[in-house]
Amino acid sequence: MKLEGIKVLDLSLFLPGPALTQMMADHGAEVIKLEPANGGEPNREIGPKRGGVSVYFANTHRGKKSVQLNLKHPAGLEMALRLAARADVVIEAFRPGVVERLGIGYEAVRTRNPGVVYASLSAFGQTGPYVKKPAHDLATEAYAGILSVNLGFDGKPAIPAIPNADMLTSMMGLSAVLMALLRRTQTGQGDYIDLAMMDSLIASIPNNLGSVFAEKKPPVVKDERTWGGYAMYNIYETADGKYIVLGASELHFAKNVLTKMNRLDLLPFCEPPPGPTQQPVKDFFAETFRSKTQAEWIAWFADVDAAFAPVNDLRQGVDDPQIRAREMIVTDADGNEHIGVAIKFRNEPGRIDPRPPGLGEHNEIMAREVGFSAAEISTMREQGAFG
Repeated sequence: MKLEGIKVLDLSLFLPGPALTQMMADHGAEVIKLEPANGGEPNREIGPKRGGVSVYFANTHRGKKSVQLNLKHPAGLEMALRLAARADVVIEAFRPGVVERLGIGYEAVRTRNPGVVYASLSAFGQTGPYVKKPAHDLATEAYAGILSVNLGFDGKPAIPAIPNADMLTSMMGLSAVLMALLRRTQTGQGDYIDLAMMDSLIASIPNNLGSVFAEKKPPVVKDERTWGGYAMYNIYETADGKYIVLGASELHFAKNVLTKMNRLDLLPFCEPPPGPTQQPVKDFFAETFRSKTQAEWIAWFADVDAAFAPVNDLRQGVDDPQIRAREMIVTDADGNEHIGVAIKFRNEPGRIDPRPPGLGEHNEIMAREVGFSAAEISTMREQGAFG
């Protein structure tokens, strides 16, 4: 696999960092998860469990190794530094300044490992007026203005279904880490990466800043191209209280739909720009789609070349034949479902190891690997260095 031989020390918690290192583990990296002494990774206890393991934890920690260390104990900190000294990559996601106080910040690690690629993931980054503010995904989306354009049918801000800041930072973090590793092959030098969730959000909306940049004003959400301004790029309710979408605003798709509905007279209203001029078609579609059930519209659109889709619930989504054909949901030998590997190489494809580690399962194995003697490990265990 592409990342075989790469060693990663993951100090992060919750979602952005673990998701980043999970992708690396799926492609062959050895990932050592350093879990805190006071209970371990929080997502071990978040949400429904199967076989005593939370689905959240299984989705973010499969195939990793777990070491539980008390970094306030000298031997615990020393072991963490030895693990960092042998790592190609270190990931942390504490509030800025915390890893320095714990003694495992970039400078402390670089002293032992000049070639390390060290990434810090945080809400607002390592600089700026918000450095000390606590925040998870939702707050960064609010500050960045993203939440103001994520509106429900009532026109009010709604909590996004996907933790955008978390997952975008994971994706950008993976890209940054791989860029730094590639550069290291040429220079022999590692690097420090400062990743902010708020930065990742702003970098991800190049197509929605037209009025913001050109006119210095916020957009009118319902009139924007990708937020409902087009009749042919919208969500509509069906007779049974379910929903369908039309997902492409190109005129030839509109012509195909309106031809079958015998309403080609509405085609001119589907032309750009998005916004109020599209309203006659929106009104027609809203009334028309409420006349049949979702299942009936699925059948109706079967021979229409248009970007139509039913709005599946999440269970229907993971069972969708396209998702299954792409092996984005896979089942292990025990019948448990897992998220598949999204990055699909023809050569050296990724591979999932479905078993998540027990808390501190690899404490002693890894202690031996980084040079602690049996007597030292016994003392560490007795004195609480392992938590």
